[in-house]
Amino acid sequence: MPRAPHPDPADGLTDGLTQSPDPAAGLIDDPYGTYARLRDTAPVHRIAGPDGSPAWLVTRYDDVRAALADPRLSLDKSHALPGAYRGFALPPALDANLLNMDPPDHTRIRRLVVKAFTSRRVESLRAPIRRTADELLDAVEPLGHADLVAAYAAPLPITVICDLLGVPAGSRPDFRSWTDALIAPDPARPQSAREAVVAMLGFFTQLLADKREEPADDLLSDLIAVRDESDGEGEGEGEGSQDRLTEDELMSLAFLILFAGYENTVQLIGNATLALLRHPEQLASLRADPARIPAAVEEFSRYDGPALLAIRRFPLEDITIGGVRVPAGETVLLSPSAANRDPRRFPEPDRLDLTRDTTGQLALGHGIHHCVGAPLARLETATALAALIERFPRMTLAVPAEELRWRPSMRARGLLALPVTF
Repeated sequence: MPRAPHPDPADGLTDGLTQSPDPAAGLIDDPYGTYARLRDTAPVHRIAGPDGSPAWLVTRYDDVRAALADPRLSLDKSHALPGAYRGFALPPALDANLLNMDPPDHTRIRRLVVKAFTSRRVESLRAPIRRTADELLDAVEPLGHADLVAAYAAPLPITVICDLLGVPAGSRPDFRSWTDALIAPDPARPQSAREAVVAMLGFFTQLLADKREEPADDLLSDLIAVRDESDGEGEGEGEGSQDRLTEDELMSLAFLILFAGYENTVQLIGNATLALLRHPEQLASLRADPARIPAAVEEFSRYDGPALLAIRRFPLEDITIGGVRVPAGETVLLSPSAANRDPRRFPEPDRLDLTRDTTGQLALGHGIHHCVGAPLARLETATALAALIERFPRMTLAVPAEELRWRPSMRARGLLALPVTF
């Protein structure tokens, strides 16, 4: 990781900060050990962000939770100073999404997405999710072994979210490789992320055209109808104008639902399965009482959640976080994973405890930017674990846990593979 610059002692920003040239060294290889060290050392650290540019990292629970809901921390990249870490470099047609928006635009577009993830709609997906899980397990059972990431944790959520949106089955394997290239680019192929963006732009452009030509009973067709109907409304007239979508917002919304609705759940299923395999007594307790699985998903999310970092934020004014002044326009990185292991909030945080009170865990966010698809992610994970535990009572890791490889990403916490035997 590139070395982070030292704050200038004359600029008034050093109070409460460590002076290590690279305080976040080790974050990818040992995230929880690194976060423990950072939490103990100072409330806020100046680090090198995922692209090497300077950022402010916040790790303590109270600070992270407050900052997640602080309206002075903007997601709009137009508020970033030159040279600040800004996240993915996406074309406008994919960049006009909720992860880059503040109210009122965020409120307007989120209102549309929330309709797709009502409790009734999510509950209606329970049977299809279980059917998909059983079909995936049917395919690997005769083999006696499998990589549960490639054969189960990845295809299950991509199938669910693509069915919800109405994405053709033949396009789904490509999307997996595109998201991998964005989340954890291959250092040997620095152009892979750019190639993935170009491919996704072409994919969504064609998909929207196809849906306009032949609408179906799916979420994307519904969103297109909202976009095209509101386009005919006068400014400020009628309900359509309240939910007006630009063409870029429509495409960006489709991209975000597919990307976020898939990516987080892959990590959550894989990480939760590994946690159970490494804690056989906890696995046995769930096998004896499967009704506890939905509540256990909250502890899996706290213990080893899918996001090491939340989406970057930019202060609209100079603000103070944990007693440290952060200038307007600089990048703030909030860590839900670090907050969820803060002993000030969760006693013995490094211990997996499926009976723990997980109220307030931050794996899927907090405030107005709380993950809108969280109910679906929870249902998918609980269903995936229930089917897996039921089907393979003697499942074990096929390699020592220390040999497992994780995605080389500061953003996402997920396994590259999870080889098991049945």
